Amino acid sequence: MAAKQKILIVDDDANIAELISLYLTKECYETMIVNDGEEALSVFNTFQPNLILLDLMLPGIDGYQVCREIRSKSSTPIIMLSAKGEVFDKVLGLELGADDYIIKPFDSKELVARVKAVLRRYQPVKQEAPKSSAKIVEYPDLVINQTNYSVLYQGHPVDMPPKELELLYFLASSPNQVFTREQLLDHIWGYEYIGDTRTVDVHIKRLREKIKDHPSWSLSTVWGIGYKFEVKG
Repeated sequence: MAAKQKILIVDDDANIAELISLYLTKECYETMIVNDGEEALSVFNTFQPNLILLDLMLPGIDGYQVCREIRSKSSTPIIMLSAKGEVFDKVLGLELGADDYIIKPFDSKELVARVKAVLRRYQPVKQEAPKSSAKIVEYPDLVINQTNYSVLYQGHPVDMPPKELELLYFLASSPNQVFTREQLLDHIWGYEYIGDTRTVDVHIKRLREKIKDHPSWSLSTVWGIGYKFEVKG
């Protein structure tokens, strides 16, 4: 029997945390609840969660700082929970490395669906998968493998969350084709993100920090329209 996937719930509201745990336990996840950021950081290494549900308004170390510290050493997916629905708060969370952002109060079915969606993107490749089905795009000094969610840049692995990798793979799979922000949102994030186009800009910015332009290819902005993976020569 496969081991249960583990979810760390970080929320100082005990009632909400218990409710989330109940939803996820019913879906056969193993959960652990902690009530502040410091405790979250201390149990992260021992519990080794597959995903973190992280409230932003925590006593002491807030959720933003927790996200920043975890992301500095791990690509474990993080879904932020917040009563703040402003675009600025969402963008800040995404810039710090969150994979998703859910506004309180939330519907239990939506929460479970988003948890499943993020975890699906993080599933390791099955060894028995035939090589012919592998989703791999290769360019000089760059190999993007969406089958096992890995990126090699100049011969070295690059750690990136699923959404960044999916965005890079999608663009690189259609070289020199221009995509609007809306098209990229639809393909990578789905309908719930339509209209929040800054999400794309944030992820492109993070990709450019990790993967610099190459003499034979680049991640290019098409002003007023969107982005493309430009292949030169």
